[in-house]
Amino acid sequence: MITEFNSSITDEVWRRVKNHCRTTDNKDFTGNDATDAFKKKLLMSEHSPIRLLEFDWSWKHIPYWLSTEWSRHKFEKFISTQRDDRLKDDVPRGKKPQDAPVNFDGYANMQNLIDAWRKRLCYQATKEARELAEDFKIELHKEHPIESDVLCPNCIYRGGCPEFYPCGYFEKFKKWFDIYYAGRDFNNLQTRYNAYNQMFYEKHEYIKDNMNVQE
Repeated sequence: MITEFNSSITDEVWRRVKNHCRTTDNKDFTGNDATDAFKKKLLMSEHSPIRLLEFDWSWKHIPYWLSTEWSRHKFEKFISTQRDDRLKDDVPRGKKPQDAPVNFDGYANMQNLIDAWRKRLCYQATKEARELAEDFKIELHKEHPIESDVLCPNCIYRGGCPEFYPCGYFEKFKKWFDIYYAGRDFNNLQTRYNAYNQMFYEKHEYIKDNMNVQE
């Protein structure tokens, strides 16, 4: 495990999300919890209230160059400084190697995660950046499987690879789908996400009893 979560979303937060959805539909607030079916539909649709779902996590002692890759994405991040007046060692900032360890804290809403993970779960991302994205997804799945299951690479979302130089993953996925999801609608986004998550967790030898991948 690399990813450490510093806070967690709750049923109360999801109730706020549901109620703000009701506002947009000219309905009053209720005290009812959001159902799993509602959560899945809302996350797949990416309607604006999902931005109320916020995640706070840490990656400890990752290479400096890896922190700069992740800093490109549109969410808050807090990275340990290399300023000379705050050094913990005798190596000045200008002499620090690219692999000098730093701590990275991220603070993102659900839409931020969906957007960033479409890029970092892609096999055109560096291996190290993808491994962080995969570890985050696996750790999130343990407490929040529905939220984790919408974190997919761009090709799964789009139904094809948009990159300049495709890595070949989408073609492998389609072949896997034809075998294990034979007869199911490949053009159905939820079905495609379900298949991706099954393939993902089988690859990572994740404990299947902990999975919550459903039609």
